[in-house]
Amino acid sequence: MKKYVLDEIDHQILDILIENARTPFTDIAKQLLVSAGTIHVRVKKMEDEGVIKGSTLTVDYEKMNYSFIAHVGIFLEKTMYTKQVMEDLKKIPYVTVAYVTAGKYNIFCKIRARDTNHAKEIIFDIDDIKGVVRTETMISLEETINDKKRLLHSIFRELE
Repeated sequence: MKKYVLDEIDHQILDILIENARTPFTDIAKQLLVSAGTIHVRVKKMEDEGVIKGSTLTVDYEKMNYSFIAHVGIFLEKTMYTKQVMEDLKKIPYVTVAYVTAGKYNIFCKIRARDTNHAKEIIFDIDDIKGVVRTETMISLEETINDKKRLLHSIFRELE
């Protein structure tokens, strides 16, 4: 697979869009001293190449009363259940992230709940999925690091 090569303008565009995906192209163009058309063409090219896959919206879940986060390690009866268990996890809207993993757990996921009782209900729902033998849960006390920019800047440095 051919690797798409980013230049400094592309790096700067991505940097701005990661900070705020809704930044108008005209504002980006002003910051970078290029035309809005240039920004449009470059973003479109990065989308076409798969470098940019949509944009995201950041929601403050605390304001929506969903501040309880837990990580659940799932042990399966047999690895052949992996695909079906992942499909069943997709049916539980409170499971926000799920990974197939190597190591201690077969699947590792993140859940978001209103409180501990709600989290318990979600974990019981996960435990009821066919093929799940048991789970281990870790409660998140605080999300201290959630920074895509640091990783992106590190990648840019590697590409230079």
